[in-house]
Amino acid sequence: MARWAIVFLLAWSVAAWPQSSSSSTPDSSQKNPVQDSSASKPTKKVPDLSPPRSDRVNADDLGGGIGQSSSKDTQIDLSPPENDARAHPQSKDALLEAEASANGVTEVHSWDPHKAAKSVEVGDFYFKRKNYRAAEDRYREALVFKDNDAIAMFKLAICLEKLNQPAEAQARYEGYLQILPHGPEAEEAQKSIDRLRAAQK
Repeated sequence: MARWAIVFLLAWSVAAWPQSSSSSTPDSSQKNPVQDSSASKPTKKVPDLSPPRSDRVNADDLGGGIGQSSSKDTQIDLSPPENDARAHPQSKDALLEAEASANGVTEVHSWDPHKAAKSVEVGDFYFKRKNYRAAEDRYREALVFKDNDAIAMFKLAICLEKLNQPAEAQARYEGYLQILPHGPEAEEAQKSIDRLRAAQK
């Protein structure tokens, strides 16, 4: 009995709901005179100045003109000027020389500080075992992957000094000072440079 009462109440409320909502809305035949006067005037479209979302972009709001790319170089005219051949007669030869020299490049290593750090670590392993030749190779490899690695530069200089290559060792100490003029090993590098210069005299 209780179930039937609940079902009856639900059915009655659903049937009565549209009638009550329609009775609460004003009749469309009874219009407000203020609304009528505004409806007769054409409304001006106000542009939405908020940033567009990618899922709700209206193509009409974007306009038909050429916009500016996020990469400004796409708007640059790269064609040569009309009198370029007369004003710069040697420019074609320079371009051909640049292309020829670029074709001579056989191998390019990418900049990879992680590989450089690993090479320094392996170089330290060999250096502690007084295998200076293997340590030198690893420090050089670190400088291939990161040419401004001050630690690899300084340790390579020490290896070269131990391998009796004072000229290159001095150049590597100077390279360290160029990278880190006030670094933690700067004083030691300067002392080594002075010692190597004194030994050459």
